[in-house]
Amino acid sequence: MPHYSGPLLTRPGAEALLAAREARAAAWTGSLDLGRSHGRATLGPDTWQWHGASYPYPTTLKERTIYHWDGEGFAPVSRFAHSLIKLVPTEWGAPTFEIDGIKMLPTAKESPFEDARRKVALVEPRGKTVLDTCGGLGYFAACCLEAGVARIQSFEKNADVLWLRTLNPWSPDPDAPDSGGRLQLAHADVSQAIARIADGSVDALLHDPPRFGIAGELYSLAFYQQLARVLRRGGRLFHYTGSPNKLTSGRDVPREVARRLEQAGFRTQLALDGVLASRR
Repeated sequence: MPHYSGPLLTRPGAEALLAAREARAAAWTGSLDLGRSHGRATLGPDTWQWHGASYPYPTTLKERTIYHWDGEGFAPVSRFAHSLIKLVPTEWGAPTFEIDGIKMLPTAKESPFEDARRKVALVEPRGKTVLDTCGGLGYFAACCLEAGVARIQSFEKNADVLWLRTLNPWSPDPDAPDSGGRLQLAHADVSQAIARIADGSVDALLHDPPRFGIAGELYSLAFYQQLARVLRRGGRLFHYTGSPNKLTSGRDVPREVARRLEQAGFRTQLALDGVLASRR
């Protein structure tokens, strides 16, 4: 799907826009793309203009919500099918997303984009072919492109997550000139699609699955054996696990993952909030 190019509003941004009108300013300068850039909106009494288009002033907007122009009004960037999925603003600019109120990316201490950059650096993607198993908002892929990856193949199972990506200016667009044809994004379940990837055809792997209770198959020995099959010898894997509380869950998920990866043919070490592994 083509990426959205209209304005994105949050409650603080809308309040700043309205305050400028109330002050009878002729224009307002700020960001209408979640901090990716700054621009100038021309202000009129009833509408404001941005990039050659006119928009009505927003009415009451909710906290922790991002709004896009749907052709008739400013609508929340959220959908409800089997689950409520929502793009959520952060203090860092780059948004996170939630599924049924559960935050999918860490944002407490730093931008989710910066968090992705540190994890991607562990697999040293420059000049490599990388497999991104669970693409999400695409921050791993964006950081790989930024780091000079030769090619990255990314899978995302959830159609609504792919829709969020088209509205998120921090998500990489496979068709954008700066992607240079290096990003291939597929709407597919990697647990099935991986069978079609050739042996030893991948130089590095990034695996950021949903939590175990949602997608246990992506933590299984059988799936890890598939990861080992497609990764060349010596190739690196970063597996995000998060840091679930052992006292409440009774489980040490990172160490469970490390043991299972070792069974599948990897050398492992705990790193950041996951496991860094290399193919034996």
